[in-house]
Amino acid sequence: MDLSNAVAVISGGASGLGNAVAQRVVAAGGAAVMLDVNKALGEQASEALGERALFIATDVTSEQQVDDAFAIAVETFGKVNLVVSCAGVLGNGMTLGRKGPMALDKFASVIGINLVGTFNLARGGINVMQHNEPDADGERGVVVNTASVAAFEGQIGQAAYAASKGGVVGLTLPLAREFARHGVRVMAIAPGLFMTPMLESLPDDAKQALAASVPFPKRLGEASEFADMVATIATNRMLNGEVIRLDGAVRMEPK
Repeated sequence: MDLSNAVAVISGGASGLGNAVAQRVVAAGGAAVMLDVNKALGEQASEALGERALFIATDVTSEQQVDDAFAIAVETFGKVNLVVSCAGVLGNGMTLGRKGPMALDKFASVIGINLVGTFNLARGGINVMQHNEPDADGERGVVVNTASVAAFEGQIGQAAYAASKGGVVGLTLPLAREFARHGVRVMAIAPGLFMTPMLESLPDDAKQALAASVPFPKRLGEASEFADMVATIATNRMLNGEVIRLDGAVRMEPK
């Protein structure tokens, strides 16, 4: 896929990794449709990117809102051929804490946003991408899911988050196999420690300690580097059905 011809629907697009992807697509000449629950940030992000960007207030756990967002994206830009799921929450907490076991609705909420939301975006995306005109290789689109290194090395207190991201890993290959007949590739990126709004809120000493745990480069990842990986996946057609760790060789300790 040539990014100058991309029309990307990006969940979590108002900030962090998702917004970096939107910036990358628009800079290449494509169009970005940013979905997010943060209306103020979303409108600000859309204004900053100009006429090739659109913000739609969307809860990724809502089937109707996601379907409506794809319909608006197609109506506005004529098609959708790139779907990137970046919406997510940490939801850290002990399964058995001092006040007793974790409330089940907290666990379910993390799974709902991170895993069900990812599936919701993929199902909405394939529904519109199946109607795209195929290119010379028969490709109609690309889906990029966001997992995490926590899917493989979840830490104490990350049961909900790690389970949700493990689900994203498990989701990717069967979707790639299913969507192959439509000419749509499905990939996942498993970021390590990236400077996102989730980490920016930590004290400086905590961020420095996290950066020091990365073998090389000894720093937190930048959102633009995540966007570069999305661009690589979009443009390299042999990347399909795989999860790529983007982590500077970090391997998370139990706590």
